[in-house]
Amino acid sequence: MSASPIARGESPRLVATDLDGTLLRSDGTVSDRTRSTLQRVSDSGVPVVFVTGRPTRMMRPVAEAVGHTGLAVCANGAVVYDLEDMQPVDTFALAPEHSVSVVDAVREALPDTTFAVELMTESALREHSYPGLERVDVPVSTLAEMLREPVVKLLIRHPEMDPDTLLLQARKVAGSFAEFTHSSHDGLLEVSATGITKASTLAVVADRFGLEPHQVVAFGDMPNDLPMLAWAGHAYSMPRAHPEVLASVDRRAPSNDDDGVARVLEDLYGLT
Repeated sequence: MSASPIARGESPRLVATDLDGTLLRSDGTVSDRTRSTLQRVSDSGVPVVFVTGRPTRMMRPVAEAVGHTGLAVCANGAVVYDLEDMQPVDTFALAPEHSVSVVDAVREALPDTTFAVELMTESALREHSYPGLERVDVPVSTLAEMLREPVVKLLIRHPEMDPDTLLLQARKVAGSFAEFTHSSHDGLLEVSATGITKASTLAVVADRFGLEPHQVVAFGDMPNDLPMLAWAGHAYSMPRAHPEVLASVDRRAPSNDDDGVARVLEDLYGLT
């Protein structure tokens, strides 16, 4: 299912795009075509904001690929990050008492869960039984140590449960303490402060540019993108998106390996 294209006279004034599975190719790279298109959109005066579940410690390859320009909303809305100087602009952290409440409730209901945290210092910690986090050797710690400070993201793993089922179960027992979502194909959940999503923080960024939701075009593929895709006036899902995303978003971009975001933007802004 796809909707009719946006009329030329209604071209959005801000571009918001997820990274993994959306803008980045399957090998994690930014293609030359995509890089060029993003630069031309930005040069025309339209801000491009990267809106991702990635923590800031995993943003350097993306920043280098796009020339260290623009802003990123990282960790599902917990951090606004300046890609030019690689520094946080705003942080919306999960308070220690709420992390503890989540961990206690989830572990009581699902004893096989293990936990890790993304810290405000651009580092991470994990329990001994938690698998190593991607792209970095994450130190092992105790829960007490992990949860004594505010965190930008709490991570929950289950060795057998699929992420959709795990999400339902965790929300049921701990949804009053924090915001739960996922962007994985295995049993991994991402937890943020209550009310903090990709949409809530993208709204803050858009407001600073004097823009409203109807002036924003957004691209995404996973459940953590749903709030952003619902908030933006113009939303596109990727063809291999999560079923819930496909059911919620009418417009389809071509695949990430076919430069889908770039191709849509070239059409929207008349770039040839």
